[in-house]
Amino acid sequence: MTAMTGPAGPDEAVRRGGRMKRLCATVLIMEAVVIWLAIPVALAVDHASPRRAGIAGVVLAVAAVALAALARRRLRWTLIGGSVLQALVIAIVPVMYFLGVIFAALWITGIWLGRRYDPAPQPGPGSIGAARRAPPGSRRGDL
Repeated sequence: MTAMTGPAGPDEAVRRGGRMKRLCATVLIMEAVVIWLAIPVALAVDHASPRRAGIAGVVLAVAAVALAALARRRLRWTLIGGSVLQALVIAIVPVMYFLGVIFAALWITGIWLGRRYDPAPQPGPGSIGAARRAPPGSRRGDL
């Protein structure tokens, strides 16, 4: 078992949407770092109050890290929450307009690539869909 593949190996990670989870979590973690770095910029450039900039930055950064951790178990919630986070970063932190748009584009690209390259879940041997797939050269009733 390695940290990258998990207990079931790389095929299992791919089958469960591992690439999309990893890509979305990576975008969110990198965005959290950029949000942290934007706090001093907001203070210097926008002359925002330190308390307000600190609270907004901490809340947004912690939300990004929490969503990245959630991607492992609840990808759908992560996709919805991450999309809301992208809009909030652009709306709340004026200094982040340009970077927020870049991260929103990375987020949308990550979702698109994840759906494109992660295979759809295959039915297991005991599922209803398995009976419909007969191996080449066999008759349907021979399963």
